[in-house]
Amino acid sequence: MESLVFPTVSCAHQCTACSVRSLSLCAALEQSEMRGFERLAHQMHLARKESLFQQDELVSSVYNLNEGVARLYKLLPDGRRQIVGFALPGDFLGLTPNDCYSFSADAIGAAVVCRFSKTAFLSFVESKPRILRRMNEFTARELSLAQDQMLLLGRRSAEEKVAAFLVGWRERTEHHGMFSKTLPLPMSRQDIADFLGLTIETVSRTFTKLERSKMIVIVPGGIRLLDSKRVEAMAAA
Repeated sequence: MESLVFPTVSCAHQCTACSVRSLSLCAALEQSEMRGFERLAHQMHLARKESLFQQDELVSSVYNLNEGVARLYKLLPDGRRQIVGFALPGDFLGLTPNDCYSFSADAIGAAVVCRFSKTAFLSFVESKPRILRRMNEFTARELSLAQDQMLLLGRRSAEEKVAAFLVGWRERTEHHGMFSKTLPLPMSRQDIADFLGLTIETVSRTFTKLERSKMIVIVPGGIRLLDSKRVEAMAAA
């Protein structure tokens, strides 16, 4: 379950031709500003599981995800992994007020990013209020997702956690223009478990239970919601 197809970037270094521009920070730039922004960008192709940056590394670059899905996670002192989110095309990664990255990021499958020097990026945007406002919007969205994550990790049953994850993931993929009978799940069961604070065995049992209840059906590459209203009601509990 590792493939997820989003719109591809049609031209390597032409921001104006980027098919996820409307979802990205650079959507706030005027046409006259794009040329300077393009000069800052260096496109990178990542292989499956290739690291983008590591927790506690000194921040030298920031990234815009153009294609694929990235896994964002923190390593706890005892070695356990807590996934804090999954990035989709258009998401901007690595920008932090701290000197070091607060979490790690790697590609779930093949991915494409635009890399920017942190220093050059901050110098470019400091005199552009529209992109600064866009950055504030991204920060507010990340805060909202973090609050949702806190609720997911709270006092909910495994079924409620998995249902909430599926509903939230469906909303995010639909925001990217993916309207399909199949909800793609590029992440592994272990990834979902580490995101929800469950064991992989519990996640697998829960998926099986939801399927036996005819709420979902498990298909290659994802699931299909057979009874969206019941799943949504469980997610809202």
